[in-house]
Amino acid sequence: MELEEVIGYALRIGVLTSILLILAGLVLIVVNPPAPHILEQLSTPHSRINTSSIPPAQVFTGGVAFNGIDVILLGLVVLITTPVLRVVISIVQFIKERNLIYTLITLVVLFNLILSIFIIPTLIK
Repeated sequence: MELEEVIGYALRIGVLTSILLILAGLVLIVVNPPAPHILEQLSTPHSRINTSSIPPAQVFTGGVAFNGIDVILLGLVVLITTPVLRVVISIVQFIKERNLIYTLITLVVLFNLILSIFIIPTLIK
């Protein structure tokens, strides 16, 4: 299978999984609504509930417990990790091809993604 096909499948699966999780979370919110003040806080532009205040462990445990908001956030996590997976697949392929320059360039891209997703947000707090 060609690199473009693998990347295409990975991107499609990641986006479709994300869409399904977000839609499932919306359905869960409708079927089992959280407390009214939580929905009110979510709908305001200056919400105190944001993704930087919710630990990832809560998103995963809440997703398993079918908490609608956590399932939506889990869908967003899948959506964010999809391009990172694309970069990792590219690194593996370039290593197999023994293409040192593209491997190094793609490793720099992965480093920048990890830096911007995990490290810089903790420094801003």
